[in-house]
Amino acid sequence: MFYDPNFEPLHMTATHDDMLGNNGRGRYIFVPGSDGRALKMSEYFDEVTAVRKSSRGHNLYIGTITRDSTTIDIGVISTGMGAPSVDIIVNELLKLGGKKFLRMGTCGLLQPAFMKGGDHAIATAAIRDDHATKCYTPAEYPAIASMEMVQASVTGSEKVKHSGSIHIGIFHSKDSLYAREFKQGAMAEQNAEYMAILKRAGAVASEMEASMIFTLCNMADAHRKDRALMSKDRVLCGTICGVLGEEEDFGHPDMVKIMTDEMVELGIQTFIELNRMGL
Repeated sequence: MFYDPNFEPLHMTATHDDMLGNNGRGRYIFVPGSDGRALKMSEYFDEVTAVRKSSRGHNLYIGTITRDSTTIDIGVISTGMGAPSVDIIVNELLKLGGKKFLRMGTCGLLQPAFMKGGDHAIATAAIRDDHATKCYTPAEYPAIASMEMVQASVTGSEKVKHSGSIHIGIFHSKDSLYAREFKQGAMAEQNAEYMAILKRAGAVASEMEASMIFTLCNMADAHRKDRALMSKDRVLCGTICGVLGEEEDFGHPDMVKIMTDEMVELGIQTFIELNRMGL
């Protein structure tokens, strides 16, 4: 359904060989929303071995990272903003043979009673408040992070110094930032009530991409030929976000820089732990 040995991507210049690595488990891939953040994340690599330039800004940076005598093959590529853009980029990566994806980005907090800007949030699942995922599965199909990826993120967090707190829970993935979050348009009252319901239900953060990543990767993993639980062919996904403020509060630049540095290190430790788990 997804992997295609003859596939030639339409929106990037990545190759099948770029997806290889980590002793057959596949290259670990960060999927942030912006190419600027992707470039920033590539600066954490010990070595950038190649850059696959894209006219659309979906540049793939590949290389290696070493932590505590463990070296992993890693890459980072921008998905763009929103589920439709993620749909294109993650589908093309899956068709090329990509297997391990970790979204790294920002989110708006939904629980100010115990969260604040500068914290970090690890997604266990995502509310599918988008339309792109509904082109693939009915609304009842859950968008969940891979259990192993969540475990790796939680374990990895113990090795990262962080100025804020780390939270774990259900994310909200929306189509419209301005309607749902900023209450623009004729449905402002309905959007405000919808967001209030999610807060009462315990959703911890709101963003725009996790539901699409989770839906695609869970379907791809369900269609792998090797059904072993610890198969090298497992398709795994997760999301870690730096927490901004509520609604239009995008945080002070100094806070955002510290939060981003800590988030990237948490992502690196997640993949190091996943590698140690043999996945």
